[in-house]
Amino acid sequence: MRHNKSFNHLSRKKAHRDALLANMTISLIQHKRIFTTLAKAKALRMYAEPLINRAKNDCMANRRLVFSYLQNKDAVNILFREIAERIAERPGGYTRILKTGNRLGDNAKTCFIELVDYNENMLKEKSGKKASRTRRSRGKSAAAPEAAATEAPAAEAPAAE
Repeated sequence: MRHNKSFNHLSRKKAHRDALLANMTISLIQHKRIFTTLAKAKALRMYAEPLINRAKNDCMANRRLVFSYLQNKDAVNILFREIAERIAERPGGYTRILKTGNRLGDNAKTCFIELVDYNENMLKEKSGKKASRTRRSRGKSAAAPEAAATEAPAAEAPAAE
């Protein structure tokens, strides 16, 4: 019985699952975005984010620990050099999952999983976006009478003395 066990086994034995997640993490680090099924992407996020978090502190112990999971020197170097610079101020949430629909052959839910700080399109939209207004402010026409009303009593206060 399941009984509050939230780990997805992906219909594989432990050695096969570990190899799958390690290879997917290496691909994610090298290509910054991969296309996979939703279940694998969610399992990959649980596997990769603690390893990416280790890259913030570049010491030999962390490098050895990450290498013990990935077994790929190039991926470890990219992780600790390039990716660690971009995620230094981010407290967590290094990956993003974007659903893309269902696969034609078996109707499996598919998605992209990508590193958050490497999607230039979303970074441009974020920087170009104006500050959102509250529900109360309805634009310049509504803001102008309110501003005039707040300034008028302030101007009358010195005259009343």
